[in-house]
Amino acid sequence: MIEDPQGTVLALFAAFCRVGGCFMLLPGFASARIAMQVRLFLAVAVSMAVLPLMWDTIYPRVSGPATGYVLLIVLETLTGATIGLIARFYVLGLQFAGTGLTMMIGFNAPPTQDVLEDAAANQLTNLLSFCGLMVLFLFDFHHIVMRALIDSYTVMPLGAGFNPQSALITLTDTLAQTFMIMLRLASPFILYGLVFNIAIGLINKLATQIPIYFISLPFIIFGGLFLMYFGISSMLEIFANGFLIVFRGE
Repeated sequence: MIEDPQGTVLALFAAFCRVGGCFMLLPGFASARIAMQVRLFLAVAVSMAVLPLMWDTIYPRVSGPATGYVLLIVLETLTGATIGLIARFYVLGLQFAGTGLTMMIGFNAPPTQDVLEDAAANQLTNLLSFCGLMVLFLFDFHHIVMRALIDSYTVMPLGAGFNPQSALITLTDTLAQTFMIMLRLASPFILYGLVFNIAIGLINKLATQIPIYFISLPFIIFGGLFLMYFGISSMLEIFANGFLIVFRGE
């Protein structure tokens, strides 16, 4: 029998604020393709699993005045959202790389519905983002995030406050590392597009009467897709290996 039902509920909701703030932005779990009720129940289930592990840390800090508890809710939600944003920025970086490489290979087809979100995106970008997220799930990235949530109670204790400067520095470093990794992924296609377009520009100077744009477009698309065929496995491998580096700030 629960000796303090009110304190238990308050402790559970405090754990839910950090877990729910993370799951609200976590790639895959926060997808628009997943029903809101499923996301809510999933966050509640994870919170119920976290509470027994962190009972000695959470329960003593939720017995203060009501105003302090309201502030605690805000701070815990911000802390969880920061952890979720780190993973989300990294996955959004793959969409950025996909958009860049599709432009460089001339694959500018009309955008379609995004596989993960409610926005419109290019078909090749959809393919890359979905494959990248699937690889992360295959390598249990969600276990790493949940482990980070548990460890965050040691680094950022409950009720100790939220440091906006530290959070902004963390997110900025995440964006910088993500940009460099995604630049590595898209660099072969950027180089291919530059060399191809320079060559086509020189040919156009030699034969100005030929509509070189309409003639060259199928060739640049075919070459880009051919390069994608042989390089997508290495791209996804680099993407999966870079997640730990970015998420743990190594």
